[in-house]
Amino acid sequence: MVTIYVDNMPYQVREGQNLLVACLSLGFDIPHFCWHPALHSVGSCRLCAVKIFRDENDTRGRIFMSCMTPATEGVRISINDPEARHFRASVIEWLMLNHPHDCPVCDEGGECHLQDMTVMTGHVYRRTRKKKRTYSNQNLGPFINHEMNRCIQCYRCVRFYRDYAGGRDLDVFGVHSRVYFGRLEEGALENEFSGNLVEICPTGVFTDKTFKKRYTRKWDLQTAPSICVHCGLGCNTIAGERYGTLRRILNRYNGQVNGYFLCDRGRFGYDFLNSDRRVREPLAKTGQGSGSTALEPISADEALSRLVDIVQNSSRVIGIGSPRTPLEANFALRDLVGEENFSSGMAQAEQDLVSLIVHILREGPAPSASLRELESADAALILGEDLTNTAPMMALYLRQSVRRKPMAVVNELRIPGWLDAAVRGAVQGNKGPLFIAAPIAAGLDDVATETYHAAPDDIARLGFAVAHELDTQAPAVVDLPADRHALAVRIAAALREAERPVVVSGTSSMSPAVIQAAANVAWALHSRGRQVTLSFVAPECNSLGVALMEGRSLEDAIEMAERGQVDTVVTLENDLFARAPRDLVDRLRASCRNFVVIDHCLTGTAEVADLVLPAAAFAESQGTLVNNEGRAQRSYRVFPAPDPIGESRRWLSKAVMARARGRTEEWESFDDLVTRMRQALPVFQPVSNLAPSADARIVGRKIARQPHRCSGRTAMLANVSMREPPPPRDADSPLSFSMEGFQGISPPPLNPRYWAPGWNSAQSLNKFQEEIAGPLRGGDPGQRLIEPRDNGGREYFNAIPVAFSPSDDEWLILPSYHIFGSEELSALSPAIAERIPSAYVAIGEEDADLLGMSEGMLARVEIAGAAESLPARIVADLPRGVALLPKGLERLKGLAIPVRARIGKAVQAEKS
Repeated sequence: MVTIYVDNMPYQVREGQNLLVACLSLGFDIPHFCWHPALHSVGSCRLCAVKIFRDENDTRGRIFMSCMTPATEGVRISINDPEARHFRASVIEWLMLNHPHDCPVCDEGGECHLQDMTVMTGHVYRRTRKKKRTYSNQNLGPFINHEMNRCIQCYRCVRFYRDYAGGRDLDVFGVHSRVYFGRLEEGALENEFSGNLVEICPTGVFTDKTFKKRYTRKWDLQTAPSICVHCGLGCNTIAGERYGTLRRILNRYNGQVNGYFLCDRGRFGYDFLNSDRRVREPLAKTGQGSGSTALEPISADEALSRLVDIVQNSSRVIGIGSPRTPLEANFALRDLVGEENFSSGMAQAEQDLVSLIVHILREGPAPSASLRELESADAALILGEDLTNTAPMMALYLRQSVRRKPMAVVNELRIPGWLDAAVRGAVQGNKGPLFIAAPIAAGLDDVATETYHAAPDDIARLGFAVAHELDTQAPAVVDLPADRHALAVRIAAALREAERPVVVSGTSSMSPAVIQAAANVAWALHSRGRQVTLSFVAPECNSLGVALMEGRSLEDAIEMAERGQVDTVVTLENDLFARAPRDLVDRLRASCRNFVVIDHCLTGTAEVADLVLPAAAFAESQGTLVNNEGRAQRSYRVFPAPDPIGESRRWLSKAVMARARGRTEEWESFDDLVTRMRQALPVFQPVSNLAPSADARIVGRKIARQPHRCSGRTAMLANVSMREPPPPRDADSPLSFSMEGFQGISPPPLNPRYWAPGWNSAQSLNKFQEEIAGPLRGGDPGQRLIEPRDNGGREYFNAIPVAFSPSDDEWLILPSYHIFGSEELSALSPAIAERIPSAYVAIGEEDADLLGMSEGMLARVEIAGAAESLPARIVADLPRGVALLPKGLERLKGLAIPVRARIGKAVQAEKS
C-alpha cells in the first residue's frame, strides 16, 4: 500500500494502480470517458485531468491525466483545483460542439454517461451556434441501433470489439478531420459480444434495438437481480420490466463469473418470455385418454381441481424434471413423486456425462475454475469444445488469458499493466499457449498456438497422451501417430512450464473419453505441483444442479412407464421431444393414463398432454441455479406473472398436499422450501447462505425494485381503476414491487440496479465495488457447492478409446453448435431468430470430393431410419468420415447424437 494525498487529505491505496482507479475506488468522482476497467487506459479523451503538485510547498502544480499517472508514494493531487475543473469543463465543451442536443429523444437519455459527466464538470451553457457535423447511420443487424451523430470519439467501441472481443468487422475510419465508427458496409455485427457496445458506449451511438421496439426510460423500469438461462455459465443479469412486458437485459457484475460483459444470446434471448408461444392459461383435453380432442383453455380453479384429482387417484406418479428449471421447482417435483420416481429429465447419455463431471470435480484434486480464474490462466488446453458457441463468455475470458504469459516482457520493461497502448506495443501480438482440439474450427482458433481437428475418440487419445507426457503414471496411448505424439509433447511442455494452467472440456462432443482425458491432464499437472484448474461446459443453466439430485435418466422413466408401473407422468418445463427420439416419447405418452405438463412455452410435449399448467418464466419466478463450476446463485422475480400463470413450485405444492392426503401444511414461502430441500439433500446446505431471507430488511424497509423516480403508476392501470391499487406483495424475498423501499447500496445478491447520485449510467457500478474491477461490497454473489476432496488414492482414467476409423459408406454424425439457434428458449426471441443459420449438413473437403459434392448442393442424409435432404456445407478442417448437423435442427430434434449415418447426393441434385 502507498499513501497519496487528495486535496491535502492522506489515503491508503494499493500500489501499482493509476490515480483514476485509486480515486474512484476511494469514492471520489473524477469524470472520464475513454477509460474502462476492463480495457484500461489510453488517455485519449483528456477528461480525467487532475492537478499534481511536487510537494506540500508547491502551490502551482501541473495538470496530468489521472488514468495515465501511477499512484506512487506521497503523490499529491487535487481534483477540485479550479484550473483542473476548468480544464475538464473545456473538454466537455469541445466534445459538445458537434454532439446533438437531443437528450429528450435519445434512447440513452437518463442513463447516459455523457450526461453525467457534463453535469459533473459543470458545463451548462452552449456558447456556439455553428452547424454541427453529421453522419449517416448504418443498419448493424437486429441487436444494435446505430446513431453516429452522437459519437464523442472515445474509441471505447473499437477497443472492446477488436482488441478485447476479437471482432474484425467494426472499425474506425478516418478522412481529414472526420472519424467514423462502424462497418465497411452495412450488415449485422458478426461478433458474439456485440451487444456489450450498448453498455461500453458512453453516449447513444450504440443502443439496444430490441429495447427500442418497446422503449421505456430507465427510471420507469422495474428491475431485479437475475441469472441468464441460456447456457451453463450462470452469468448475472439485471432484467427490466414495464407494463407486464420484459423489456431488456443488462449485465450485472459478478467478479467471479461474467464480470462486466454478456454474450449476445444472454443479452437478447430474453424475448421468448414475451413470445406468442407462451402458455398464458391452463389447457386441457376435453375428452379422455391420449386420443382425445385438442387442448382447450380452462379456468385456474378447474385446472387445479383436475391436478388434485389426477394425483389423488394415481397409484404411482413419476416426475420428469428439467436441467433448465431451478433447484426448488425440481425438488418440489421430487418431493411429490418420491426420490425413486424422480427423473432429472436428461437423456441417459447426457446425464452420464454431467454425472461424470460432478464426480471428477468432487473426487479429483483439481478445483473447478471460475471465469475470472480462466482469465488469469497462463496456459490452456481445450478438448472437444467450440467455446464461442457453447459457452461464449468462457471463450471471451480465455481470449484474454493468452495475454498473460507475454506480460513477462511488460514487467521486465516496467510498464504498468493498465497502460494499454504501451502494453500492446511491448507485447507485439505475442500470445501465450492456447491449444485447441475440436472436431471443427472454433471461434478461438485465431488466438490459438496450435489447433487439432479430429473425431472425439482421437481428441481423447491426444488428451490421454498429453497426460502421460506430464506424468508417466498416467496410462500411455499406444500406436499414436508420430505427428500427434509430437503435438502431445509440445502441449505437455507448455502446460508444464505454466504456473496457472487450465484444462477445458465439456459435454458438447458427447464423449465421456474426452472428459476423462481432460481430467487426466489436470490431475497429471497437479501431481507436478501446478495450480491447475478444470473447467467443464455444462449443457444448460441448471444441469449440474439437477445432476446433484441424482435422479433417474429420461430413458429409465420411459422404461418404468412401459412396464406398467406408472399411470401418471408430470413433466416440468421440459420438451421431451428435444431430448429423446419421437417414437420413445410417443411410447411414454401411450403408456400412461395421465400426462401433465407444467411449462411456460407451448412445446411439442405440451401439445400431447392431457393437462397443461402455465408456469412462470425466469423473470416471473424465484429460484436457484447451479452453474458449470458448481456455483449456486439466486434469481429473483422481476415482476409477478399475471393470473393464472404460477410459479412451477406453487402448482406442485398443491399436488403435494393432495398426494399426502391429510397433510395440511403448504410451502408458504420460498425459504420453507429451501429448508426442506437442505434437509433432504445435504449437498444443498450452502444454498441457505446465498442471500438474506425473505424477512430481511434494511433500516426497516424492503429493497425497492422500482427506482425512486418511477413515474406513471396511477396511469398504468387507469383502464382498470382510477385509484392506484396496492402493489403486489412478495412474501418470498426482501424485495418489493414498488418504488417505496430502500434505494441505496443493497447486499450484492439483492441489488436490483446500479445507480448512485451523479451516476445514472452503467458506470455507476464503480460505487458498488470494494475497489475498481474487484469484488462487490459484501462479496460477489454465489456459493460453491462442489469442492475437490482428493484423498490421495485417486487413480487415472484408463479407458483409452481406439483410434477413429472413417468408413466409405457411413459417417459419424456429431452436433454442430451455434450461439444462435442451438439453445431452445433464445431461439424463440425474434432478434435471435434472425441470426439462426439455416439447416445444413457439414462435410470435409476430402469427403466432398469422394461424394462429388460442392457447397450448397443438396445432400441426402439417412439417419436412424429417416432421410433428410439438406444443403451441403463444405468445411475445410473437418476430419475425414465425420459430418455435422446443427444442434437444435427442428426436423432432427431428439436424435441421439453421435450416430452413424449414410450421406449421398439427393435425387434433385442428381437430376440437376
